[in-house]
Parts: sequence; structure tokens; C-alpha cells
Amino acid sequence: MTHLRIAAEEAFALPELLDHYRKLLASGAPLDPGFLSLWGHYLGKSAQATALVSRIQDLGEGRIRDMDDSGIARQILSLTAPGVQVFEPATATALAISLNDQLAEAVRRHPGRFAGLAAIAPQNPAEAARELERGVKTLGLKGAIINSHTQGEYLDDPKFWPIFEAAEALRVPVYIHPTTPPPAMIGPFAECGLAGAIFGFAVETGLHLLRLITSGVFDRFPALQIVAGHLGEALPFWMFRIDFMHRAMVANGRHPRIGKLRKKPSDYLKENFYVTTSGMAWQPVILFAQSVLGVDRVLYAQDYPYQYVPEEVQVTDNLPISDADKQKLYQLNAERVFCL
Repeated sequence: MTHLRIAAEEAFALPELLDHYRKLLASGAPLDPGFLSLWGHYLGKSAQATALVSRIQDLGEGRIRDMDDSGIARQILSLTAPGVQVFEPATATALAISLNDQLAEAVRRHPGRFAGLAAIAPQNPAEAARELERGVKTLGLKGAIINSHTQGEYLDDPKFWPIFEAAEALRVPVYIHPTTPPPAMIGPFAECGLAGAIFGFAVETGLHLLRLITSGVFDRFPALQIVAGHLGEALPFWMFRIDFMHRAMVANGRHPRIGKLRKKPSDYLKENFYVTTSGMAWQPVILFAQSVLGVDRVLYAQDYPYQYVPEEVQVTDNLPISDADKQKLYQLNAERVFCL
């Protein structure tokens, strides 16, 4: 069976954003230590950083050449972490608008190769909801990208729920991508070098996703769909224990913010989440995620350019699953959730 390989978590940054990052790094202002560690490195002079920054800014022939070299038919483009979420609200909102316009233009130039997710600034939830609507209805973008916490705040706070209300009404997903843990959390990770993609990203984002579930977001917005990378930031592995302990905590009233939900936490993971294989080209865990979430809920991603290893596509090609299920993984699930 022939199928298109659609890669669903593929990062970009544009010179305008990187210039803002450079100014922030040079400002002398107190900075989020995770941002300082991440972009202080990538905007440095090492060969690895220079190569990545070159790739991440390319929304044209260089990126398409890399896609061809690894057999990727189409990328779902999303603004790299931390996006605009480190800036004050007015700057963040204006920057999101400009970057979305530039992304939409790149998609128009290569409509068969690219689709995109709208960057939004949760710092101003009402404006973020409006920009998501503009991105979808006017620019043709396919959902929103939010790079996890926004200056230490999480989307389970009802003040952010206009974003979810807009996404549900537009019938588009919100992709929650990792960023480094916030200052209140990062210390034990940073002191031993584990704050980034090696572990801190997954812990912080898994926490965020679980906060959405336990806060009742999906009881309020039952049709809302969240996409998470790295096979769900370990939550599928924890599903049984989360259900068990959530039930116990509700029964004993142990914490005021753990209340009764309409369903088990695992039900929301199966019904309101899609997970991608970004950064997780490992047969056992892909098969595990499919087995506990269902083959309709797992889709392919490469994590370009951060984990651009063309031969990793072969891991997915060689999965011991049917051609029909492989087509879902590579193509049909992405087409469904992103309305391609």
C-alpha cells in the first residue's frame, strides 16, 4: 500500500523571532534560566548550533531537500519553543501575528509540502483566541501551537480557556509542545544537565497535560483535541496508575483541586489526545502507544530539525503492523486531526 509520510511536529523559527531572542539575551534583564540555557546555546557559535539555526529558518528549498532525503511528503510546521511566550503581552501578540503571516506565505508557496499551526500569545488569552481564529479562517492554518507553560503559568487556569473555546469552535487542535521547566521547577534538572530534551521537557509537559485532564478542561470542552509529541510525554505508560490514584484522591478528598470528573483520566487520553512519534523512533514504545491509545490516535513526526536523522524513518517503515495501520500512522491520522 502506498502512503504519504506526513511529519507532524516540525519546528521553524524566522529571523524576526531570533532577532528578538538575541535582544532579550543581550538586555541584561533577569531571564528564565531555561530560555537562557536553550537559546544562549543555539544562538552561539558552535558548528552544531549554527547548522540547526540555518535549518530552522529555512522554509524553502533547503527544508524540502531534507524532506526528500528522508522521504517526508509534508511537514506540519510549528513555531519553535518557547515561541513568543517569553515576551510581554503586546510584543508577543504582535510578533505572533507577523510570524503567522510569514508562515502562511511559505505554505502558499509550497502548498503540497507544508501546512502550519498558528503561533499565539497566551499572555493575552482574548487576543490569542482572536489570532487563532484569524490564523484558521483567514490564513488557512490548521490549529495552534503552544509551547507548554507561559512564564510559569499553565493552561488549566480558566483565564486561558478562551483559547480552548476558540479551538473547539473552529474544530482545530492545540499542539502542546515542550519547553524548559519554569524557574520554580528547573533547579534539580538544571544542576545535573537534565533540563532540556533529555528529560526536563517531558516531565514539564507531561505535568501540563495531566493538569489539563484533572482540572476538568475536557468536561468543559468535550470536543477539544490536544496533540502532544514524544508519544504523549510518558502519560500513556502511567495511565493505569493515574486512574487508580485519581480515584483514590477523589474518594478521600485529599486535595481541593482533584475533583470528580465525568470519565477516567485515561478516557480523556484516548478521546481528546493525539500523540506523535517525534523524537521517539523506537519500535517498542510506538507499538505500546498504539496498543493503549488506539491506532487512530498515534501519528508520525520527525522532530525536525532538532532530531533530523533521516534513517530513523526506517524504524517506522519496519513496524510489524498492517499496511492499513501504517497508513493511519503516517498519513490518515494527521489528515484527520489537522483537516488537511
